[in-house]
Amino acid sequence: MSTQKRAYKFRCYPTDEQKQILARTFGCVRFTYNWALRLKTDAFYKEHTRLYYKDLSSMLTDLKKQDDYRWLNEVSSVPVQQALRHLDKAFITFFEGRGKYPTFKKKRKKQSATYTSSAFTFRNGTLTLAKMQEPLALVWSRPLPEGALPSSVTISKDASDRYFVSLLLEESIAHLTPCETAIGADLGLKSFVVLSDGEIVGNPKFFHKDETKLAKAQRRHAKKKKGSKNREKARRKVARIHARIGDRRSDFLHKLSTRLIRENQTICVESLQVKNMVKNRSLSKAISDVGWSQFVSLLEYKADWYGRNLVKIDKWYPSSKRCFDCGYIFASLTLDVRQWTCPECGVHHDRDINAAKNIRSVGLTVLNACGESVRPGAVKTNPGKTQRSRKPRK
Repeated sequence: MSTQKRAYKFRCYPTDEQKQILARTFGCVRFTYNWALRLKTDAFYKEHTRLYYKDLSSMLTDLKKQDDYRWLNEVSSVPVQQALRHLDKAFITFFEGRGKYPTFKKKRKKQSATYTSSAFTFRNGTLTLAKMQEPLALVWSRPLPEGALPSSVTISKDASDRYFVSLLLEESIAHLTPCETAIGADLGLKSFVVLSDGEIVGNPKFFHKDETKLAKAQRRHAKKKKGSKNREKARRKVARIHARIGDRRSDFLHKLSTRLIRENQTICVESLQVKNMVKNRSLSKAISDVGWSQFVSLLEYKADWYGRNLVKIDKWYPSSKRCFDCGYIFASLTLDVRQWTCPECGVHHDRDINAAKNIRSVGLTVLNACGESVRPGAVKTNPGKTQRSRKPRK
């Protein structure tokens, strides 16, 4: 058993009155976040000083007293105050090297507001937010843990005008029964993932399937008059296509990652630098569509939840060029070569299956701390085997 904070996300359908309250709340949260970001940036670059959460909080209190900003008091103060905490967390993530510099929030993109326990009421399966008289109409697509009480509630609205509620709970998650199965996974474009046991999972290519429809909707949106209702309708249509692509991709990745976690004790994958790989103009669209980073992230936190092992091997390890049987390493192996025969032992390899087997082997070595190096140029081969013939020294 492990105690984890877990979020349960549900679709909700607010009334027209509740939509107006949420619209004002989203606007105040967005304004506060952008206002604080501008103050922090200007203070650092112009005055060479730093503003922290406590400084911005007191400045926000003074701002609400001004006549030009009285409208900030029309919504609950909790989500507005949480915007400062989110900004503080964004800067911590940036300084730790785990994210980019915070950017300003935009009106047409995803909107969200976070309510802590003092700003909502959760009783008998009904959720009522501050400043609202009636509870939100939620679609309970799955049950909550028995006796669970959310510590915070985040309500969001995406670009296609869909509303969602995320309930953050502290839950005890039971570890899965340990097993001895270990598997290596080679991520690719032609096939989404090739496993070391020979299973091949195809690439669904969700964006590619809807690319023509999306391009047509984007052309229609570009031709509409700016500020008109028809342009807003066209924008929502484009957003709905993007939402459909994202929802299908997330559903596929969640189901596949859950299955792999349940069936295997150890999963070995490569550490891919997707941010650098998308710089390739020929493959950037296909790499962005496949969703490698999201898949590895899902495997990572689900392995932590259920007591499984996820091993990431070095990105420079020559998994495709190394013969799994004898350890021979090719000098070069281009992407168009999908099958090859080892010149040392004569074994015929499928490129992806051979890579998955090597990833599994090295991942288990790293997990068991047997000492094999996975850095390029220092990879050990089998005893008595050489990578290429060398002339004796004179």
